Parts: sequence; structure tokens; C-alpha cells
Amino acid sequence: MVQHTRLQWSLPVARILLSITFLLFTDLSMTTAQTITEDQFRDGLSISVWNPHTQCPDVGPLVVVEVDPDRYSFTVHYYQQDGLSDPLDIRQWQARTGHDLVFNAGLFRENYAYLGLLYGNGRSLGSKRHPTWLGLFVAEPSGDRIRRARVLDLNFDTFDEGHPPYREAAQSLMLLDRTGKIRVRQSGKRAHQTLVAEKGDGHLLIFKTTEVTSLHALGECLRDAFPPLRQVMAMDGGSSSDVAVSSSLRQATAKTAGLQSWLPLLDGSTLTHIGLPAVIGVSPRREQTDAKDGGR
Repeated sequence: MVQHTRLQWSLPVARILLSITFLLFTDLSMTTAQTITEDQFRDGLSISVWNPHTQCPDVGPLVVVEVDPDRYSFTVHYYQQDGLSDPLDIRQWQARTGHDLVFNAGLFRENYAYLGLLYGNGRSLGSKRHPTWLGLFVAEPSGDRIRRARVLDLNFDTFDEGHPPYREAAQSLMLLDRTGKIRVRQSGKRAHQTLVAEKGDGHLLIFKTTEVTSLHALGECLRDAFPPLRQVMAMDGGSSSDVAVSSSLRQATAKTAGLQSWLPLLDGSTLTHIGLPAVIGVSPRREQTDAKDGGR
């Protein structure tokens, strides 16, 4: 895979910060969940904190990143394809790739072999379809498709491995499907989790827990308290659950009063970062950057 090149911002910091918003949701109602998230959306990327405790007592606050796939692209990275002998941790991945945001992909074995379909730049990265984990994150369609990123449910949706309809793909657990069914069992296991969800308007949400919780409780919470979601998949959890934002965005946001409250939840200073064989990066589309640069 060709290494992703950092895209430079040429507008003042104030314009950059229009793409980052901070929301602290307490006592969230169904109406507020939909309205506030959409009203605060700016320039294709927003970062917020949602506290669903009133409706979901077993779920702590979650960091929520909302991405408009028409303005931001997604890139799958696998350490061997990137020419690395060992996996990098999330901060190292972000520094290497230059993406605005990086989050962990799906599950993997002790030898770092990815469990499930994994595609980067239109090519399979060596893994096979998992028979029971039926969530599939896909992005960057190879043909003329309406949506540039999706969460597919392989119970209902097809994915042709011989002629992949999307250049980027990562398979993992289906958590909540379009019928409202929770697709994981109540196991009692609690851990940090990273989720990827698709909204009805085509935007993608990346959820990162700030406290340990069970996947089943998260599925119930999102089904009952976050109605705009269409379907949700769970990436790897536990010590593998990780999200990193670029230093330029952290520094720019920290200089602006009122926007930095989510930063401690993503800086990872209290967490032990482990090597991740596969990650997904999020960056502005080149046409967006070219437009901001005035076509230069």
C-alpha cells in the first residue's frame, strides 16, 4: 500500500477548527441526540462526547467522531503491506501516515494475522472471510456508487471478493443491524470498545468508550437512545481499542477555549498502547483541500 501523505492546511487555525466541535450530552433525549449532532456538524468532521447515563446506566460517556465520507476519505493500513516488520501502536501509526484521525481495525490473532476480510487500495491483504463475524466496513468505491463509505451487514449485503466494489474494507463483529436486532450475546465481559456506525444520512460515526462496558449493553443503548443509527459494527476491543488524532489538530484545538474538553479522552496518556497490525485512517479528501487552497 502506498503510504498516505499528510495533507497540509493553508487556511487560518480558526477555519480548521470549524471542522471540530465539542458537545457534552447529559440527560440526552432521543430528539436531542439527533438534533444536536446534526446542527453542530462542520466541514465533514466533528468530535463530541456523549453521556447516555440517564437512558443507559451501564454505559459511560463515549467519544463520538462523526465523519462525512463525501469530505473525508478512509484508508486501511496493514503493517506488512506498509513494509513494517512489527505492528505500530496507534500514535506511531498516526505519525507515520499523517491522517487526521486513526482508529483500530478488527480482530487479529496472536501472530498478528487479521481475522476476516481486509482490503487496502483494492487488494486483499491476505486474510479470508470470517464465517460468523458479519460486519464489514467498506470505503472508497471502485465504481460509480452513491455512498463513499458504508457499514455492510453480510447477512443482507453482498461483497464480491473477486471484484471488490470498494477499495478499502475491514471485517469484524456485527453489533446492531438495520432491524434493531443486537447481534452479540450477553456474555458479561466488559472492556473498552471501538464501534463504527452508519447513519441514515450516510455519515459514519466512530464511537470510543471511556469506561469498560459490555458490547450487548452498548448495542441496547445505541438502539434505544441514538435513533439516527442504521447499523453498527464492533472493531477489536480491550487493549486493542484505540483512537488517535493528529498533533496539529490537538494543538490547534487546545488554543481555543471551550473546544479542548474531549482531548484528555483521546490523548491516551493513561492507557498502554499496544501494537496494532491493522488500522483505518481518516483524512480530508484532496478536492476539499484543493478547494481550501483556492485551487493552487
